[in-house]
Parts: sequence; structure tokens; C-alpha cells
Amino acid sequence: MADTPEDIKNAQKKYILIGLILFVFTVVTVAVATVPWLDFGAHGFDGIDAVIGLLIASVKATLVSAIFMHLNHEKMTIYFLIVLGILMGICLMALTAWAFIDPIEYGNPLDGDGFYNPPETANQ
Repeated sequence: MADTPEDIKNAQKKYILIGLILFVFTVVTVAVATVPWLDFGAHGFDGIDAVIGLLIASVKATLVSAIFMHLNHEKMTIYFLIVLGILMGICLMALTAWAFIDPIEYGNPLDGDGFYNPPETANQ
């Protein structure tokens, strides 16, 4: 905790800086999803764009939890949970990328109907 006016001013500067960084990362996330010259991978929103967006969101979540929630001064259990959350986030990013890479097979050979009907077969 801040006890002196100088400490309070330093903390305010740090919070404003982190808030600005979060704002800039939000703008970058939106730009990666919408601006054509920041489009990584194939044309349009694809797995690479999703992974980049999730990486930016992970950095933002880490900043919020470490600075605003004051988890950077906690015990090892908190650090373990943070690392576990990061690993789970990486797994979710990998699954998201895999979902964009692995196409959905239309139809099920066992019952003749799949869980996803493409537009050309939806009204048959």
C-alpha cells in the first residue's frame, strides 16, 4: 500500500500507464480482426487471427490480474494458478486453431445426417 503522497502519485501513474496499454491492446485486437493489411494467414478471419487475438487477450488478462488485482505480490499458490490458467489458455488457443484447420465433415455415414448442414443441403 502507498503511505506517502509520492507513493500515491507513482501508483496513479502506473495505473494510468497500464490502462493506456490495455486500451492500445484492445485497439490492436480490433485492428487484427478488421483491418485487411493486418490480416495474417489466409484472407478473412482464420485460425492465425484467432490465435493472435487470444494472445493479446492473454497479455491483457495478465496485466489486469497482476496489477489491478494485486496478484503480483501473492504466494506461490497464486502463481501456480496463474501458470495453470496460462497453460489452459494456450490449450484453448491450440484448439481454436485446430478447429479452423480441421474441416467439418458433412454428414454422418451411420445415420446419413451430420450435426452441421451446409447451406446447400439445409433445405433438402
